[in-house]
Amino acid sequence: MTGARPRLLAWFVALATCLGACTPAVGIDNPPTGQAAPASPAQPAPTSPAPPSATGLALAPQEAATPVPAATATPTQPPAPAPPPVPQPYALNLYQEGDFVPQYTFDWCVAASIQMAHNLIDDTGGGTWADSTQQGELWEMARARSSNSFNGANPLGWAQVLTEVGMGPYKVVSIADYGSALQTAARAIADTGRPVGLVMWSGRHAWVMSGFESVGDPAQFPEFTVTGVRVQDPLYPHGSEKWGPSPEPNSLLAPEQLATQFVVREPRRWSSDLPAGYLLVLPVAGA
Repeated sequence: MTGARPRLLAWFVALATCLGACTPAVGIDNPPTGQAAPASPAQPAPTSPAPPSATGLALAPQEAATPVPAATATPTQPPAPAPPPVPQPYALNLYQEGDFVPQYTFDWCVAASIQMAHNLIDDTGGGTWADSTQQGELWEMARARSSNSFNGANPLGWAQVLTEVGMGPYKVVSIADYGSALQTAARAIADTGRPVGLVMWSGRHAWVMSGFESVGDPAQFPEFTVTGVRVQDPLYPHGSEKWGPSPEPNSLLAPEQLATQFVVREPRRWSSDLPAGYLLVLPVAGA
């Protein structure tokens, strides 16, 4: 038994030596190829850096786009209404040098007024009506178309001759209010481009209204104020002791000046169905 124990021990030693020669030596600091060394408990595992961008700089994180609310239309206020037009000074005058014609007798005022009306209307150079023989003929025409106790020419005959010789149509109107009569006459001149006959001296004389001045254009303003009247008195330069002197041709009279001779027609002067008022021999527009 004593000799068997030493031999058994020697066999274990030899077996241990054989096993040690078959195992590769691996150090703590040198892990085997293909295996990561275990991390030290005292040091955390390193964090991998962010991969570089194409320019070598790290890209900043993109912020989410904030939605923009749609614009809300603000209600607009309606435009303020334009102020009404303000009447401005206005003037119209048909008169040209040479249009005036005097009456050749103290009776022929209507005939001379017809001649002046022609001259004021005809600005084509067709000839001036101023002949005394012609004036006498026009007087006879007006008398033949008038009827009154004085055996003369009245406003109805005056208007009819103007119409028949190609300057009409004309009509006779009576207007009770003086301001309205001036407005009516001015508007007729503006609308037709033809003069107005004024029955003067309460029905005893004839003048021609060839233009006017006003505050406001009659074509723009239904209401306007006549501030001046252009007149032709065929009796110039004689005038009347009762009614006053005759104004010079193409005179501009204030309404107050005209009113001293342009007065209401007396009903007894000649028979008609017209009421008493300021008489106009008025051109008619558009006829």
